[in-house]
Amino acid sequence: METRPFTPKLPEVPDREQTPLVRSLLQTIAELQEQNQRLTDEIRRLKGGPPRPQLKPNTLQVAVVAANPPVPRRRGHPQRAKTAELVIHETCWIELDEVPAGAQFQGYRSFVVQDVVIQVHNVDYARAQWRLPSGESVTAPVPLAVSGHYGPQRVAYLLHQHYHAHVTQPILLAQVREWGIQISAGQLNRLLTEGHEGFHQEKAALKAVGLAVSSYVQTDDTGARHQGKNGYCTYLGNEWFAWFASTESKSRVNFLELLQSERCYAVNVEALTYMVERGVAAGHRERLAANPVVLSDPDAWAAYLRRHRVDSPRAITLVTEGALLGGLVTQGFRLDLRLLSDDAGQFALFVHALCWVHAERPLQQLLPWNDADRQAIAGVREQVWTLYRDLTAYREPPTPAAKAAIHAQFDTLCATVTPCEPRHQVLQSFQRNRDELLRVLDYPDLPLHNNCSENDLRDMVKKRKISAGTRSAAGRRCRDTFISLKKTCRKHGISFWAYLCDRVAGRNQIPQLPDLIEQAAAPA
Repeated sequence: METRPFTPKLPEVPDREQTPLVRSLLQTIAELQEQNQRLTDEIRRLKGGPPRPQLKPNTLQVAVVAANPPVPRRRGHPQRAKTAELVIHETCWIELDEVPAGAQFQGYRSFVVQDVVIQVHNVDYARAQWRLPSGESVTAPVPLAVSGHYGPQRVAYLLHQHYHAHVTQPILLAQVREWGIQISAGQLNRLLTEGHEGFHQEKAALKAVGLAVSSYVQTDDTGARHQGKNGYCTYLGNEWFAWFASTESKSRVNFLELLQSERCYAVNVEALTYMVERGVAAGHRERLAANPVVLSDPDAWAAYLRRHRVDSPRAITLVTEGALLGGLVTQGFRLDLRLLSDDAGQFALFVHALCWVHAERPLQQLLPWNDADRQAIAGVREQVWTLYRDLTAYREPPTPAAKAAIHAQFDTLCATVTPCEPRHQVLQSFQRNRDELLRVLDYPDLPLHNNCSENDLRDMVKKRKISAGTRSAAGRRCRDTFISLKKTCRKHGISFWAYLCDRVAGRNQIPQLPDLIEQAAAPA
């Protein structure tokens, strides 16, 4: 319940009774009331609540409104028939009970009702069994679409409910049992988490093809608990694909491992160049350069580092990052790939670009001291968004003159003089991240924000809030796989329900998602 601020009601003091002391006190009270109202409004704004209520116009303003009627709002789209594309499964002819004499029949007027039929459909396959002259018995096989005692439609429904609608296993178990399906909790868990190798392979191909055909990818991460412990889910994707992987860490080593198709540590030119950029000691680099290696086993890599006296935690981390980067090169990874992120340190790799929405967010969180401070913050934010709009316009088409003008505009923003230290620190961060924020000037196809990854990660956040976390490695793997497939289906206009039914039944009439990614990327 919201508490209303206390406003004292002072009695009117006649002018003849207002001594200098009384006038001073009345002025002080008025100033304090005004300051209290400003602070209340600021607290309401920071909490995201409604602004101060405005009084409604009185009845004397009705004549003014009648003299200037509002312009009717235009409809965004022309009206269309909502049932024109529906498939009609049943038509019921309804006759009029009492028709007056002399009435003329004008046909039937359609009234379409959308409904769904949910019913149990058990099938008994009576398989012919023959005894051969040799004494061996032979039984006719069940159809290929039947992989167990639960039909493909039932399995697809369970997968859709759990991974798309986020229905937890206990609720899903109670639901199907109420329908008359005989199934145990263990069998339900096996249907949801086991026997999905085909889905896992298609998900793995999403990353390989997506990274191969894309000029840029967006990346982000969010929390993902597993076995009662905090973990992380990393996202890779763009407008063509989405790929998720849950791990215990969010370090740069972990990110480089996720980018690889298979674990590979390679000490090569690219790895040594990375070590030079990150400040690895010259002695370490010389010993490693004299003994190049390509390894796939983490234990063998750890032994290799000990053998060449790379023992400090910092050196081990940086050398491992370089070796994983070198392993990516051996697997055909392009180091000129543009990577868009929210300024998390583990993603500062390759041709790195930053999200403008995340860069501006610290300005929203600054607490102004007074009206002048609030106006100064608003002025800086207006400069940022003006620059953002100019960058958006620059992309179509880019010109050298516009590029030079934006560089000058950015320098003006960073040189803004402000007495507020927090605001000064935000502007310093803009200057520090200048190259990443202005990366779009060199690569106009880059987005200016990371909204794609933010939207794709929402499903993982909803899943975390509903079911807290996963318990088994198979469950965590399936969660990552099906959310990757679902999001990729949506990007290509494919119904996830139709996709599941197609794959579970073994029809494979819907093209492989990696093939769709290649087709979408071909014109670009």
